[in-house]
Amino acid sequence: MAVAFTFPGQGSQAVGMGKDLADQFPEARRVFEEVDAALGENLSKLIWEGPEETLTLTSNAQPALMAVSLAAMRALEARGFSLKDKVAYVAGHSLGEYSALAAAGFVSIGDAAKLLRTRGNAMQAAVPAGEGAMAAIIGLEQADVEAACAEAAKGSVCQVANDNGGGQLVISGAKAAVELAAKLCIDKGAKRALMLQVSAPFHSALMTPAADIMREALAGVAKSAPVVPIVSNVTVTPTSDPDEIARRLVEQVVARVRWRETVEWFGANGVTTLYEVGAGKVLSGLARRINRDIATGALGTAADVEAALAAFA
Repeated sequence: MAVAFTFPGQGSQAVGMGKDLADQFPEARRVFEEVDAALGENLSKLIWEGPEETLTLTSNAQPALMAVSLAAMRALEARGFSLKDKVAYVAGHSLGEYSALAAAGFVSIGDAAKLLRTRGNAMQAAVPAGEGAMAAIIGLEQADVEAACAEAAKGSVCQVANDNGGGQLVISGAKAAVELAAKLCIDKGAKRALMLQVSAPFHSALMTPAADIMREALAGVAKSAPVVPIVSNVTVTPTSDPDEIARRLVEQVVARVRWRETVEWFGANGVTTLYEVGAGKVLSGLARRINRDIATGALGTAADVEAALAAFA
């Protein structure tokens, strides 16, 4: 009977997220203040008041989502909850790895905010606007999607960026190649192939300049062994070694997010409950499609915090 905490990635953001946490828990409000101070701007106002199109920008959404996740964690911990004692593993979807690692003490909240701002800017700047694309492929086997990507790439970049589970794969790369691969996936029997409204081709080889920037950024922050092992997006194995974690975070920028395998790994290693810590319930929905034997819980609102405290008591 083990519990894992998972932390959401980009796309889970919504104007107003985390506001009730900040209103009801002083410890949660202090997280938003720490993030604002680290970034030298009032990100909290943007999180709670919008506009949505500004919050959705990669450089804002990444630290914003981390702030909400950590606000929920601090509210829990202020009431006696111990991550180290109650949780076997943490994991995060893409940027959510930074949230998971900040929750587990690998880096400070302020450093996590600065790293995510750097990461968002670097990913945005890696490819000129309009040259990259991503598409969600629904209902096609991974081998067929990979074959379509290889056929479409023809010397450019097109690869699987996210294996989200539940029959959903996301491909990423050069715009023309992704558009062709999406059409080929339909020809191969995919139920749907949807071009995504994203600002850059995340988790593809086109992000290599961003990976180089993150290597330097991670080298410049203080790091500690997390109090709970993190299951890496890149390797789907748990680690608590700070140097390995930093290497994986660099690789993660260009590598596939192996979320289906992560949830399967949890199920195979005794995890019976996954809590989604932060905004939205995207990861909970994916987990239910991947392994119905794993229970899911939310930790994104003040009411969720109270319910979790009762469950863990």
